[in-house]
Amino acid sequence: MLQDSDRIFRNLYGQDDWGLAGARARGGWDGTKGFVDKGRDWIINEVKASGLRGRGGAGFPTGLKWSFMPKVPDGRPAYLVVNADESEPGTCKDREILRHDPHLLVEGSLIAAFAMGAHAGYIYVRGEFIRERERLQAAVDQAYEARLIGKNNVHGWDFDLYVVHGAGAYICGEETAMLESIEGKKGMPRMKPPFPANVGLYGCPTTVNNVESIAVTPDILRRGASWFAGIGRPNNTGTKLFCISGHVNAPCNVEEAMGVPFRELIDKHAGGIRGGWDNLLAVIPGGSSVPCVPAHEIIDTPMDFDSLRALRSGLGTAAVIVMDKSTDIIRAIARLSYFYKHESCGQCTPCREGTGWMWRVVSRMAEGRATKREIDLLLDVSNQIEGHTICALGDAAAWPVQGLIRHFRHEIEARIDAYAARPDDAGARLAAAAE
Repeated sequence: MLQDSDRIFRNLYGQDDWGLAGARARGGWDGTKGFVDKGRDWIINEVKASGLRGRGGAGFPTGLKWSFMPKVPDGRPAYLVVNADESEPGTCKDREILRHDPHLLVEGSLIAAFAMGAHAGYIYVRGEFIRERERLQAAVDQAYEARLIGKNNVHGWDFDLYVVHGAGAYICGEETAMLESIEGKKGMPRMKPPFPANVGLYGCPTTVNNVESIAVTPDILRRGASWFAGIGRPNNTGTKLFCISGHVNAPCNVEEAMGVPFRELIDKHAGGIRGGWDNLLAVIPGGSSVPCVPAHEIIDTPMDFDSLRALRSGLGTAAVIVMDKSTDIIRAIARLSYFYKHESCGQCTPCREGTGWMWRVVSRMAEGRATKREIDLLLDVSNQIEGHTICALGDAAAWPVQGLIRHFRHEIEARIDAYAARPDDAGARLAAAAE
């Protein structure tokens, strides 16, 4: 269990002052100029040594990502873009940083931008986040007023930070679609390569990072890479914000050590499973796009990237959605399928056509109005969508369906059998078709 002294987000619940004075009282903006004076390479090497992996879902090493930016300018400006779109169902961690500890993000943006050679940064805020954007903008204004950022600031690195408000499209959480949106175009993912580090915002070198990834970097530099690397498990280091929702007694956001066992996470912070541990059915451990995991597999699993990948799921954004045995798991996945169908930008045929097709089939299965051979057909279609689209939305739509079939095929078959046994003509016809 994480010690209070090791917590980075000390105002996660908004009990203290969110402004500049409160941030400084908690240690924010302390020694920032010293980090800049040590140079770009020192910062990148510290972040690499800390083992920090991206907190937006993919878990790519953050320091390595920063190092992809060109070392020698070629005449084009470089940009930092912070992804505060946070539209993944179940995920609600970044909004708490924006509301209650925004100066961690502002300070982290300055440090990250310096490490990449960028003099401008953009924070792209989800369209539904109205108060969060206002709070973040107020923090940015305070930082300008105190000459912490801007031209000729006290840190010796000119840096302008802009808050951009989206319009509520989930697809803009994909980094290249976000760049398109910032440029004023329709948010649709770009083909890669070229990658943003070479051709990103306005055709210039760009790095896109999640809010949490940027917000933890000042503390990593202040306390040392070895401190951060000493928390958690090998290759899964540091602290992590978990969003626990669903059938627990006390849903919450909490900062914990990476790799905390699932049972400990729920018992210590969420008041346990509603109805007790025997009532647990399944968990979606990383936001709605990762496959669900049945109770017996996840109960004692460490909550980190590698352990959950071994269960053919993922940590994702660490949005832990808990489902007890009252859950209609087929209908739950059908609802998620509708979300991805609704949010597809329509650019890629497998996603545009496949997400709607999967939603319609899973919806019929939730009622039992299907045949058993359609289960394998649904799995086959999900495999044809996965990995065959420009961005990962196709994967995100396919994985929940694959998890449902992998672990709960028996539930689908039982639903189909129950519907077929109904004493009406439709049930008889389906039963005959299933033979």
